[in-house]
Amino acid sequence: MNPSPNTTNVVEVSGLRKQFKTRQKRWGEKPRVVHAVSDISFELAAGQTLGIVGESGCGKSTLARLLMGLIPADGGTVRIAGVELQQDAAQLKALRRKMQMVFQDSYASLNPRMSIEDAIMFGPLVHGTPRSEARERAHKLLSRVGLDPARFASRYPHEVSGGQRQRVNIARALALSPEVVLFDESVSALDKSVEIQVLNLLRDLKEEFGLSYLFISHDLNVVQYISDVVLVMYLGKIVEIGPAQSLYENPAHPYTRALLASMPSMDPAQRTLSAPITGDPPSPIDPPSGCRFRTRCPHAQAICGEAEPQLSSLAGLSSGDIQTNPHRAACHMLVPQSGHSESPAA
Repeated sequence: MNPSPNTTNVVEVSGLRKQFKTRQKRWGEKPRVVHAVSDISFELAAGQTLGIVGESGCGKSTLARLLMGLIPADGGTVRIAGVELQQDAAQLKALRRKMQMVFQDSYASLNPRMSIEDAIMFGPLVHGTPRSEARERAHKLLSRVGLDPARFASRYPHEVSGGQRQRVNIARALALSPEVVLFDESVSALDKSVEIQVLNLLRDLKEEFGLSYLFISHDLNVVQYISDVVLVMYLGKIVEIGPAQSLYENPAHPYTRALLASMPSMDPAQRTLSAPITGDPPSPIDPPSGCRFRTRCPHAQAICGEAEPQLSSLAGLSSGDIQTNPHRAACHMLVPQSGHSESPAA
């Protein structure tokens, strides 16, 4: 493994693709293909949090497993801390020190036969850390995530609450001193009072340990709270990506605007009286031609079915450093002379 030249990006994804074949219903029937992730490209800068949002079935969790090397990609590249991800056992083991994952189900993520102390120690022990050092590190991390080692180290997963189990999973992820931590709906199962405590803990840990986060969630409020950059997915594709403040204040893609319009408001005078988006997402087995959102988009025109829109920079909408975090969206309405009647003049 040869690291790439020095870069400020800890994650670099280019042209990532993943398809799944369906089971044959009848003898001799040709398997159909599910387009789970289609040509995904993005970068995560050191010290940043990238939030990934989208409806269920848009490919968020498949993307997470591709980034972790849990499933092989059909195409494209993933670089973690300058090293390209490959399906090689030794290389994957080395990359586990650089990138860890915290799953949604805090109970299923832990071995019920291992104590909390043993669960946190397991990773360092596999990587050759002496047992005494691994135990000391486990106790320090338990304290750091708000769990007293004297009370919790010897307990088992069923003896602690869901919020406490997720704190254990966070400590376990940090035990190998990673550079990147990936969270896949990791706070969605928690009570709101516990959720904000865990989110504040994550923000503190990020600063203290110099971490970068990939944060997958369906909760737009959570993503806005914790993210520096937000990536919006629809049916396996990126439809918009940009700085969180810019994207939330000036959503450019019709799908992003519909998602944000669905967020509940604390102001009773701003009630949602009509559905921001109607219909169900098309099947990923047979996605629409051109723009995949066109079957649900109120602005769809002929050009939307004829040509696939590419991510285009929207410099006028970007805030902050547009060189490192440009606001981009994939919509024909945003490209001058694209053929869409609502596109701007050149």
